[in-house]
Parts: sequence; structure tokens; C-alpha cells
Amino acid sequence: MKTDPSATSTLTHFDAQGRAHMVDVAEKPATRRTAVAAGRIEMQPATLEQIRAGTSRKGDVLGIARVAGIMAAKRTSDLIPLCHPLALTHVAIELTPSAAECGETPAVECQATVETVGPTGVEMEALTAVQVALLTIYDMCKAVDRGMTIQAVRLIEKKGGKSGHYRREGASGHAE
Repeated sequence: MKTDPSATSTLTHFDAQGRAHMVDVAEKPATRRTAVAAGRIEMQPATLEQIRAGTSRKGDVLGIARVAGIMAAKRTSDLIPLCHPLALTHVAIELTPSAAECGETPAVECQATVETVGPTGVEMEALTAVQVALLTIYDMCKAVDRGMTIQAVRLIEKKGGKSGHYRREGASGHAE
């Protein structure tokens, strides 16, 4: 399938001929960059209770998911073809169980904060960290709840670089 070069001219991962390429960041200044992403995995109340109580047969679900998210952030360029490998300076994964209140489905909320000092941003690393942390929860709990649903994975905030500061409208919390 051919890509119309005029349709892709504003997409940085395509050259003037519409071919995919890795963006050259050699001339970009190294600045501090931060990205925050979030998502959730919904589940049955009994599944959430097992996670909270630490009684899963596979061990500490949230602890293992946190480590998986950190590892995923560090390996993003191995998974996303046009991402640059980055030297991350900080990765934090927050996993918060939330019980069914006011008609909400029980879930574990995940927020990833990723930082670097470099020529390109860390949005993909934060988004990848959230996805893999949530997938790890699914993997560890699927024997008791195959109906879990990963939802609402999104960029909350990014700071640094030429494009400046972005904050999702209505987002709570902040990037440091």
C-alpha cells in the first residue's frame, strides 16, 4: 500500500516520499523530559480481594507488575520499531486497587512516570510501562478471572522538548 507523501508530511516518522524512518535527533538539545501515562484493569471483586490480600498463588501481583512496568519502560525501543533507545533517569509505577464504589467496577489503576535527559521524549516509555504492568496483572490473575479488561491507557502529561508542556484536560496529579 502506497502512502500519499502529502498526507504524511506532518508525521515525523515518514520521509518526504512517505517511507517510514527513524527521526534524526542528533541536532536536538538534551533537555529534561518527563511523561506520565495511566490506565486500569477492571476485574471481579473476588480477584481484586485476592490481589489486595496477597493470596494469589503466583505471589505478589502488584510488586511483580511494578517491576514488569519498569522493565518494559527500559525496553520500549525493542518493542516499538521507530523508538530511540533512551537512557532513562527515573521510572516510577504506581498501582492502586480501587474497590467498587458508586457503581464502578473493581480495578487496579496504574500510573507510570518516566524521566530522561535527552534529545527526545519518553511518552512511549510511559505508555509501554502502563500496558505491560496491566498485562502482568492479567497474566498473574487469569486463572481466576479471564474476563478482566484493560482500559483507558492514555498519556496524562509530558514536559520538556520543543513541543513544550502537554497536560490532558481534566487530568489529576502531575509530572515532577
